[in-house]
Amino acid sequence: MRTFRTVTAAFLALGFLSACNNEPGTLAQNSKRPDIAPFMGADNGFVVKGWKPGDAKSWQEEINKRNQQQSEYSKIK
Repeated sequence: MRTFRTVTAAFLALGFLSACNNEPGTLAQNSKRPDIAPFMGADNGFVVKGWKPGDAKSWQEEINKRNQQQSEYSKIK
C-alpha cells in the first residue's frame, strides 16, 4: 500500500512538473500584422455600419466615436 502511494505521488509530481515545460503560445504574436495598416481591416459582417475598409478617415471617425462612448466625462456632461 505504501509503494502504491509513493508511485502515485511520483506520477502526480511528474504530471505537475511537465506542465512547466510548455512553450509559450504564439497566438498574440501572430494576431497583429505589421505589414497591414489598421484601417485596412476586414471586409465582413462584423464591421461597424458606415465604416469602409481601406478608408483611413472613416476608420479614425469610428475610433473617435467609440472613444467618446467609453468616456465617463462625456456621459455626465
